[in-house]
Amino acid sequence: MTWLNDVFTAPKPVIAMVHLMALPGDPGYDSNGGVQAVVDRARREIVALQEGGVDGLLISNEFSLPYLTKTEPITAITMARIIGELSDIITIPFGVNVLWDAVASIDLAVATGAKYVREIFTGAYGSDFGIWDTNVGATARHRMAVGGGDVRLLFNIVPEAAAYIGDRNIAQVAKSTVFNCRPDGLCVSGLTAGAPTDTSVLSVVKNNAGDTPVVVNTGVRLSNVKEQLSIADAAIVGTAFKKDSVFENEVELANVVALMAEVKALRAELN
Repeated sequence: MTWLNDVFTAPKPVIAMVHLMALPGDPGYDSNGGVQAVVDRARREIVALQEGGVDGLLISNEFSLPYLTKTEPITAITMARIIGELSDIITIPFGVNVLWDAVASIDLAVATGAKYVREIFTGAYGSDFGIWDTNVGATARHRMAVGGGDVRLLFNIVPEAAAYIGDRNIAQVAKSTVFNCRPDGLCVSGLTAGAPTDTSVLSVVKNNAGDTPVVVNTGVRLSNVKEQLSIADAAIVGTAFKKDSVFENEVELANVVALMAEVKALRAELN
């Protein structure tokens, strides 16, 4: 039994991404549509995802490209407004992710009542965003200082578009992260959003994570969801739920229903 069983009602939970459109200050922000347009699209997507049967949501500023590793205050503030406006329709557990800022993500979770956060909490990387460093000790203490002790932390240990500066293999990273940092979960990713996660890498992380849940973080789709969830304890799904499985498109209910049918079949087999 893990905390996943306390938060979610079904085994092998599927957490659906709610990709917020670009926000104020972002290069791609639609100033004509304004924040209300972001709220309206998110509302449509949440309705479709919940109707399609997903187990949880993860709300992120996915279209704030290119990302900052320390975000400006307007980003989390706007996300808090959006989540506040949508709280009346959210009926399943949700988490948040302010890309790529661990402290801002925790602050947003505490402010909105989110159950979990996904972020880069550990490591030093060479990335598309420059040299990327973290300070997990300071972040852990900030979490306690703002009353976030109950917020579950999902550590992305294979960051998208980045590589460890030091020469460490994924088995070492998984073992040392679990021992030193006490994550609530380890997320394993492909290169970018929607890119498949290597099943061999996923297996290595699972085999070295002990009792810590392992989450497949990118590239889950109808054709591989049963294979990926036969290894992982949970899945985060975004692009596969969208029209034509295109990252920029809106969520399409039929895609959600089809993928969740596969997940339910897997759960039946496990029973």
